[in-house]
Amino acid sequence: MSESKVTDLSVATVEAELPAPVVFGDWIMRTREFVVVRITLDSGVEGWAFTLSRDGAVAEHIRKTLRNIYVGTLTKDVESTFRVAQRRSLASHSAGVGLRALSLADLALWDARSKEAGQSISKFLKGSRSPMPATAIIGYPPATMGPVEVFDQVKDLYSQGWRRFKAPVGINNQATAERLKAARKAAPDAWIGCDAAWIFNDVAGAMELLNMLDEVDLGWFEDIFPPGNAQVVADLRSSTKIPIAMGDEQGGIYYPEALIAKSAVDVIRIDLTCMGGITGGRRIVDECLKAGVSFAAHMFAHVHSQVFGAWGFTDVPIEWGVPWTGVDPYADSLEQPKIRVDGLMEPLSEKPGFGDLVNFEWIKTQKCVDPDKILSRA
Repeated sequence: MSESKVTDLSVATVEAELPAPVVFGDWIMRTREFVVVRITLDSGVEGWAFTLSRDGAVAEHIRKTLRNIYVGTLTKDVESTFRVAQRRSLASHSAGVGLRALSLADLALWDARSKEAGQSISKFLKGSRSPMPATAIIGYPPATMGPVEVFDQVKDLYSQGWRRFKAPVGINNQATAERLKAARKAAPDAWIGCDAAWIFNDVAGAMELLNMLDEVDLGWFEDIFPPGNAQVVADLRSSTKIPIAMGDEQGGIYYPEALIAKSAVDVIRIDLTCMGGITGGRRIVDECLKAGVSFAAHMFAHVHSQVFGAWGFTDVPIEWGVPWTGVDPYADSLEQPKIRVDGLMEPLSEKPGFGDLVNFEWIKTQKCVDPDKILSRA
């Protein structure tokens, strides 16, 4: 296994249909585009990874830059290959689209390595598999799902064992407040968070909403402002007792250093699919541990539950979209969690690597750009 080589790095995109447009202010999503990466070894083993493209040229970057770096490298050199790729083009690979592309290549190579070893990624990382807290991302589509529907959804999920819920903002502050109050009414003793989807520009605007939510007892207020200004986040944190969480889709240069240095957050958000994969993402975890700041995973449960669990952070909550509501249709096509009566999710099925990260039958029903035919199966 130690002498296996990467013979191919290929990529495709899947434009997943949504049941209704997802609207967050000026941000309107009618589909969600996913990037799917496949690494092939000379042994014939394939490693896979996927994430949202966020409309960036992630696939193009992999084809243009990373393919030439990764092909021909040894699988045992996964960490040094990551470092070489990052430092060869720091301007591209330190943040944004380039780091997202590099993260996928890293995850796919770890997947291939563990599959070749015949081990789950958890075992390959020398960790164990334990039940973990699970959060249901509720209230989608946010522009059309009112408080009555949110109440019914949360009540049903609560009866299934879910004890953590997170809702995005609605079409305005009043709608957001009504939706969150409905969630609290349906689950009086549950943890409830709110995702602001970066719609606020200043502290006053954010506080206008928070002042409407006293009876909700929010577990945290997440992604309030567009990334890039740690001071305004710190100003909000000093204005409220509600925990502040930030970082989805950010990563890269000065992340999470700026947020930590400014004492801006209670929770650092981590997404290995765009913040450095397994190799680069561990740095963020270590910075949080050193600073004594809590951290939590962003979506992509099939990766995060297994990696954070293997690293020993079994108290990190793992996020799942309610299937086929528009949160993450790609992940909806994969294995779904088994929730216990105490709100914890059982470990996913133990299979080599990350398990099955591609549902070829579902992909056939979606619009794809796949010049290398990696998503084609007879």
